[in-house]
Amino acid sequence: MEKLANNSTKIIKKATHLYLKLLFLLLFAGQSFAQDISLEDGKDYILGGLTVTGLQSYNEQTVKTYTGLRVGQPIRIPSDDISAVIKKLWSLELFSNVEMYYTKIEGDKIFLELNILERPTLNKVTVYGVKKRKIEDIINDTDLKKGKKITESLIANTKNYLQNKYKKQGFLNAKVNIATAADTSGTNTQNMVINVNKGDKVKIRNIVFEGNDKLSDKRLQKALKKTKKKKIYRFWKKSKYIEEDYNEDLSNLVDTYAERGYRDARILSDTFVKVNENNIDLKIKVEEGDKYYFGDINFVGNSVYTDRQLSRVLGIRKGATYNGVLLKKRIADDTKPDGEDLTNLYQNNGYLFSSINPVEVSAINDTINFEIRIIEGKETFLDHVTVVGNDKTNDHVIFRELRTRPGQKYSKDNIVRSIRELGQLGFFDAEQIVPDIQNPDPNAGTVDIQYSLVEAGSSQIELQGGFGGGGFIGTLGLSFSNFSLKNIFNGEAYKPVPMGDGQTFALRVQASRTFRVYSLNFAEPWLGGKKPVRFNLSLSRTQQLATNFDTNGRLDVDPDRGFSITGVSMGLAKRVQWPDDFFTISHSLSYQLYDFNDFNNGLFNFGNGSSNSLSYTLGISRSSQGPSRIFPLTGSNFELTAKFTPPYSLFSNKDFGQIRDDIDTITERLLEIGTGTTDIEEQLEFQELSDELERLEEERFKLLEFYKIKFRGDWYTRLVDKLVLRTNAEFGFLGSYNNDIGDVPFERFFVGGDGLGNFTLDGRDVIQLRGYENSALTPFITNPITGRSEQDGGTIYNKFSLELRYPLTLKPSASIYALSFLEAGNAFNNFNEYNPFELKRSAGVGLRIFMPAFGLLGIDFGYGFDRDARPGSTGPSGWQTHFIIGQQF
Repeated sequence: MEKLANNSTKIIKKATHLYLKLLFLLLFAGQSFAQDISLEDGKDYILGGLTVTGLQSYNEQTVKTYTGLRVGQPIRIPSDDISAVIKKLWSLELFSNVEMYYTKIEGDKIFLELNILERPTLNKVTVYGVKKRKIEDIINDTDLKKGKKITESLIANTKNYLQNKYKKQGFLNAKVNIATAADTSGTNTQNMVINVNKGDKVKIRNIVFEGNDKLSDKRLQKALKKTKKKKIYRFWKKSKYIEEDYNEDLSNLVDTYAERGYRDARILSDTFVKVNENNIDLKIKVEEGDKYYFGDINFVGNSVYTDRQLSRVLGIRKGATYNGVLLKKRIADDTKPDGEDLTNLYQNNGYLFSSINPVEVSAINDTINFEIRIIEGKETFLDHVTVVGNDKTNDHVIFRELRTRPGQKYSKDNIVRSIRELGQLGFFDAEQIVPDIQNPDPNAGTVDIQYSLVEAGSSQIELQGGFGGGGFIGTLGLSFSNFSLKNIFNGEAYKPVPMGDGQTFALRVQASRTFRVYSLNFAEPWLGGKKPVRFNLSLSRTQQLATNFDTNGRLDVDPDRGFSITGVSMGLAKRVQWPDDFFTISHSLSYQLYDFNDFNNGLFNFGNGSSNSLSYTLGISRSSQGPSRIFPLTGSNFELTAKFTPPYSLFSNKDFGQIRDDIDTITERLLEIGTGTTDIEEQLEFQELSDELERLEEERFKLLEFYKIKFRGDWYTRLVDKLVLRTNAEFGFLGSYNNDIGDVPFERFFVGGDGLGNFTLDGRDVIQLRGYENSALTPFITNPITGRSEQDGGTIYNKFSLELRYPLTLKPSASIYALSFLEAGNAFNNFNEYNPFELKRSAGVGLRIFMPAFGLLGIDFGYGFDRDARPGSTGPSGWQTHFIIGQQF
């Protein structure tokens, strides 16, 4: 054996020498020499010179340097050194041919020549057969950039990629041809032409099932969710054949049997028959097997939870029809990160390393007995919790929202909740918040979590201009939702304003010839920095000037007549732990001064004097929608608020009953006289009574007293993928303590239209109900002084809506989603007229675009099915177009 081994070694050495000699002769063949030279195996030389030929775009010295060969170095020929150089150059994929020659030998010096043929460089790509807007995506996906070296593999890979791309879209007959041609404008450059012929989509003419006795063809066809046969009426799901979707549907088919007890069901064969170029038939043969039932289900290995507790979560009883899909979901539901399953039960209580496996231990006739085998593992605690990607937002703003802290038990539910809280901040792209579980150590029972974040725009600018009310209206608004007040005097922090502490600062100015509106708002979500107590401060000032039209129809503004509203409010809102920590209780105190100076435009009952409103608002809300505040997928949000003023009349010596009687008497007399009287005495009486009525109204509402109850609820239900149903219900009621004083002329409800209340003069609530003109559903009353029908606003309203939403893109730069809606609602003058079933209905579609710098923009097309509240209105409201700017989500 030893002798055989030695002989083998000698044979291998000789073969190697022969191979190297042959390689050298092949590399150096075809050369002419001035003299006959005989080469000896493995002779040593000194490299006397190296030249590079064939270069077109590369520098000769660069290539020499890359070879690693230096003049004057010893070199053995033949040897692996030369072949290594050639392999190194080939590996660059920059050359289509690399050859090494020797030119001469002088004594112990050898002179070599490296001949290179460069690959052509890509200059321009032209694509035919696809839409222009798709060309850039094709070039990016295939990496066909200018300057790219053209290789056979590049052409082949591009062709295969495009053909497979279109086949996945149902174009099974797609063909791609690629040609290159020299480009004379550059050195060794070529242009590439790609011709794409997608052909028609291959449709499924028929789907034939064989072997199915227990489940009907209709039931099995329904299980194929993405693979449908052609039908004239089907437009929402095309009948195209896509292999990836088809294979997924075959798995769904087996699951459909498993859900109905047929555990052994399987697909024996599936084939498609080509009918013609554009149509195929699918044939699926199944074996159903017998129907089974659940028998005994025993838990093994559990010590943290009792069998009874685990059985309650599992929710499967003995004797129930076997359902393999349900069993899998009750063990671990991969479709829901917060699903109620056994795996989440353990992982939410610190057992990250637990494993749960259902095992069939026996099958007696049609009954299957199971053991749920549980390895609980060691209780797990969080070691390190870190965040990355927050370039603008300070760490403390993020960490105070996290439900995962070092030293706490690991809880999957806390991670899901942390993702939601970070998404609700609005500072980060909710779609890209990723919790990364790092350094899991089952022995030590520790794990690290790193949250990867992507900053999103948190500042908005509103800059608008337009004509309305007889003149130009300009609006400038700035909103910073990640503001930092403590750095306001730090010049280095202005980028462009101090940011990073999660505070909100908003400034808005709107002005025209006839009015001015100023508002400032500041909010600190964590007052004191230790607890989630939100502090809010708002200041506002509104000035409205009286107007009329001169004889030429031009708008005349009287700066000496008008009214103003000055307001200030402060609020505190605290997140509480009961009934759960989604609840918030808020308190606010506000004061408004209404000052009138010879101004009566029908909105108010008097034109001179002032009113004062000091109110307290208590709010209870629960917000669990998420993960994004822009496009929530799940959860709900409801808010109940009650606004009160002190009952001044209980402590007043004024006889409000007499004041009310006087007002009624004067009103009746004014209606008797009428505004169109020509009698001089009646005109004088009308004026005197009007002045007295205004004085009495001003006395009645000198100190406003009222209570206002509002409720709003939104529920988000994820139907399929990211198709979301938003359900909404709203209710509002404005009441009075003293019937003699009655309802205040402020704080009313105006229903109908786009719901934009940017210019609300009197604390009113503007309620969106699309399909009708703005405030068109608000009831009208007759003004006794002017004799005109005017809207004072409703004192009670209700509204219901269903909205189906689907996102087109949720990128940080712009989130866009389409919607369709059904709405119904109405407003009423008083509770006696209120009928919750007397609703004005509408339906329509819309689009929303959220851009961080400009907020929410949108458009709705709504059709109102009923007559609105305007006098003289007949027939349905019909189609209305609504533009949405800056409205809440």
